[in-house]
Amino acid sequence: MPLWILVFAKFWGVLAFLTPWWLRRCFGHFLAFLWWDVFRLRRFTLYRNLTIAFPDMPKEQKTKMARESLVRLGTNFIEFLSLPMISKSWMQKNVVFHGLENYENARAQGRGVFFLSMHMGNGDFGCAMIAMSGIPLHLISKKFNSQPLNSFWFGVRESMGTRFMDPHAPKTAFEILGACKRREPVTFVLDQFMGRPYGIESFFFGKKTGTAYGLALFAIKTKAPVVPVFTYQDQDHRTHVVFEKEISVAVDDGNRDLQILKTTQKYNEWIESVIRRHPEQWMWIHRRWKLWE
Repeated sequence: MPLWILVFAKFWGVLAFLTPWWLRRCFGHFLAFLWWDVFRLRRFTLYRNLTIAFPDMPKEQKTKMARESLVRLGTNFIEFLSLPMISKSWMQKNVVFHGLENYENARAQGRGVFFLSMHMGNGDFGCAMIAMSGIPLHLISKKFNSQPLNSFWFGVRESMGTRFMDPHAPKTAFEILGACKRREPVTFVLDQFMGRPYGIESFFFGKKTGTAYGLALFAIKTKAPVVPVFTYQDQDHRTHVVFEKEISVAVDDGNRDLQILKTTQKYNEWIESVIRRHPEQWMWIHRRWKLWE
């Protein structure tokens, strides 16, 4: 991370860390007001997504949930800015880990571990907490076109221990296999739309869409276990990092393409189940149901 980025991150980190929760919520509400009422950004997308997922939900409740998801984007951003000031002692008081035995059991198999994750709660913050806990985490993530923004956004998380892989670089497959060999987990985030050639036609909340099939492909080829991981925040503003039981790949009936499809669908169904548990904490602004062509 360049020196000026480090100084910039530390400056905003101190301010964000000292910002009380009520003031973070005020910022979140202000952002939601600008987003929803002033600039009206993706209002149709937000409402459409909620209608697809919860067709029987009253309109007033959908609007309330859309606003709350935007409020959380604002508070998550301030929480991200505070990362340079987070210590292990702070983490032990404010972050709760669940199901670590599921990760340990998967790691004990000796074939590496894949994490299946999603944009639930504050994923960036959660990744940093996992890395701080001593798990050598790799995350597959696209970068921005702006180099200064990349240096800041990814540099802050790298300083906390998260390592990144380019999703479509020629060497990515070798990096993933290398991490498996070292028994270091690699995180795939699958709750966003992915078209051809990296996506496969699938269903999400009963509607056709495209989902990246890379995780299913690597899980089938390497036989490395897939452990679902997500974060959420409770009413006391603590972050919970949840490791759930391994999701097995679909039964091999001799058709590899069909096995990949069925396995990817199993991942989608898990993501759906988590969204139903914490709907206000998912990132509803993404165009998840783009036209599959």
